[in-house]
Amino acid sequence: MGFQHQLFLFLSFFPAILAGKVTITVDTSKTIAETDDNFICATIDWWPHDKCNYKHCPWGSSSILNLNLSHPSLKKAIEAFRSLRIRLGGSLEDQVVYGVGNLESPCDPLKAEKNGLLGFSKGCLPMKRWDELNNFLAKTGVIVTFGLNALYGRRHIKGKVWEGAWDSTNAHDFIKYTVSKGYKIDSWEFGNEICGRASYGANIDAELYGNDLIKLKKIIEDLYENSDSTPSLLAPGGFFDQVWFAKLLQVSGLGIVDSVTHHIYNLGPAGNPNLVEKILNRRLLNKLARTLTVVDQTIKDNGSWASAWIGESGGASTNGGYDVSDTFVNSFWYLDQLGMASKYNTKVHCRQTLIGGNYGLLNKETFAPNPDYYSALLWHRLMGKRVLAVKTNALSYLRSYAHCSKEGVGVTLLLINLHKATDYIIRVSKTMKMHLHLEAQGSRYLNKTVSWIGSKDFEPDGPKLFREEYHLTPEDGYLRSHTMFLNGKPLELTENGDIPILKPAQVDVNSEISIAHLSIAFIVFPNFHASACA
Repeated sequence: MGFQHQLFLFLSFFPAILAGKVTITVDTSKTIAETDDNFICATIDWWPHDKCNYKHCPWGSSSILNLNLSHPSLKKAIEAFRSLRIRLGGSLEDQVVYGVGNLESPCDPLKAEKNGLLGFSKGCLPMKRWDELNNFLAKTGVIVTFGLNALYGRRHIKGKVWEGAWDSTNAHDFIKYTVSKGYKIDSWEFGNEICGRASYGANIDAELYGNDLIKLKKIIEDLYENSDSTPSLLAPGGFFDQVWFAKLLQVSGLGIVDSVTHHIYNLGPAGNPNLVEKILNRRLLNKLARTLTVVDQTIKDNGSWASAWIGESGGASTNGGYDVSDTFVNSFWYLDQLGMASKYNTKVHCRQTLIGGNYGLLNKETFAPNPDYYSALLWHRLMGKRVLAVKTNALSYLRSYAHCSKEGVGVTLLLINLHKATDYIIRVSKTMKMHLHLEAQGSRYLNKTVSWIGSKDFEPDGPKLFREEYHLTPEDGYLRSHTMFLNGKPLELTENGDIPILKPAQVDVNSEISIAHLSIAFIVFPNFHASACA
């Protein structure tokens, strides 16, 4: 008799005011989506130290042009991923030229300029700095995406409107130099937030943009003709506008755009005093599903050869929330968005930023990890690329995502408890069918009791089996703590400045699991033999 490859979670709530059975089902017989092997991505931006908002100037020396590449903590933080994807780009990339070839203007840095686009002058990337960056990125195993200037040669007409054909000469010379030096670029992206109704500082027509993508694709193919591999082309690197995105895919045509990149800042402006409440607002988090659904369908309808990337996402826009985006509470929206995006055929998710602004994974002064760094690292190490379906009629305080494990054939669950008062106590037992069964009872004043029933491998008289648990909580329960705890111990750099070992609690697979209120947990079942993960 075959086994049912499903994970069932049944929750019953009492007293009567909360009565009713709630079910959560994880289907382990097949996958619903698949991410890239390197789904986790982080950005390094162009913003200079004098980029300020809400009376804060949070960028310091974190720019592509001046980031201290020799800082040992930066190297160690990247190497901990073994293969971290990094996007070099951001708002000012369409004002940056490259100090190579027949560039007529001097190669000066970006600087504040009242009448400049986005309040800054045009700037230049010297090839000496480009050499330094590539040497560092190669040594740390980074997978590189670079955002090219898509406004070069165009004319500003009025308001946000720019017209005219893109001048490709400087980009051509820059890519040619990159190829000649043997620098490994995984993908080139064309422009930043210059598309559609929600463009940031400039806006160009989708048809004009689409035709320029054809030109850029030809440049890339010609210059990499004798190379072992050809970088992919990403576009448009902006906020989603269905009509504009559809048109660019139609105009550029078959095989031109390899991945469609869109940006998400679903928490709104960073200056909102209720930012913590927005992060914990399950209804607000749920709204993202609509955008992801439409993005997925737009690509299927107009460019089925392309995949979807979230090319930039920082939660709160305009530098991130001061003393919020770099604290424990920020991991609630971040991990939830990783889980949700992976369900909707998103191949890569780029976090704004690796370092810089208030939303950096690393502190811009000390280079020490902020809490979200550890959330990203755990996802990268535990959550495999195969996504499993999770269906539920439960209230979305307890949010659950399931993937095949990164290592082996097991299943890894991500559980996010947004409830401010309710803990979940989970019991494990066996069944002859290959599914997990969860039951809970209680109220918002009482703990809920839950039982997991594992696969046929969870036999009481068989070999002792274990699961791995990674419970994430803030120091002293303070949501805006800058210190994340893993299984009750603070995550801090070692005396030698190394990333700490992320050691799970290894427990008997049949023992209870406790998911505390306002906490996050990765639960790994290495012995759950899901057919989708074989």
